[in-house]
Amino acid sequence: MVGIIYFFVIVTANTIGAVSGMGGGVLIKPIFDFIGAHTVAAISFYSSVAVFTMSIVSTSRQLMSGRKINWKIVVWVSTGAVLGGILGNSTFEYFLRIFANDDAVQMIQIILTIIMLLFAFFYTTYDWKNFQLRYSFWYLFCGLILGFFASLLGIGGGPINVSLLMLMFSVSIKEATMYSICTIFFSQLSNLVTMGVSSGFGNFDLTILIYIVPAGIIGGMLGAKLSNVLSEKKVTTVFQLVIICVLLINCYNGFQLL
Repeated sequence: MVGIIYFFVIVTANTIGAVSGMGGGVLIKPIFDFIGAHTVAAISFYSSVAVFTMSIVSTSRQLMSGRKINWKIVVWVSTGAVLGGILGNSTFEYFLRIFANDDAVQMIQIILTIIMLLFAFFYTTYDWKNFQLRYSFWYLFCGLILGFFASLLGIGGGPINVSLLMLMFSVSIKEATMYSICTIFFSQLSNLVTMGVSSGFGNFDLTILIYIVPAGIIGGMLGAKLSNVLSEKKVTTVFQLVIICVLLINCYNGFQLL
């Protein structure tokens, strides 16, 4: 029963996540927390697998559709995301060790997610200044930040991806969503590899992946299709609606932990 619920949550979340560039995990993680069927570590793992699967499908579909990609941005941001993903996962494992229970770690994730959601919402609502940074260092630095928070928070991508890419490099929201999904692929790959090497997957119920992987594929396909159809304005609207929805879910989950 839980697997079926997870399936529909992931299809919906990854479809919206692929369109908005958030990656789906920003919805999957708090909803799975709300369901409460698994531990924080297991939920982060399932979320990473779902978003990683979506990122493969979505990126390949975008390339097949003829979308032009600045590979310099992809390579440097993704390199930073890999390093950040390793650092983020190590930090997450550290928090699990030093805190007495999962609730404390979950609360940290919720607070940081809410801060990033508010930043993303205000950035896309108000006409804040954009920078036109072009040096490889800045691409690497951006990826490091994105990969770190993606892995630490277990959300795969997150609202900060699109906003930070737009802020630092003056790209449009549709370009930012595309680069965000590419970055998510590499950050989650490093996250899963690090997780497999450090603690392994033996503590998780891997039968749930029967529902998670197909759901990730379907969500990635639907999201890529919608992304090519929707206008910039509609993508921004989807982005902001998702932020509001996730803010409410995270606030509710936070109050439940108090």
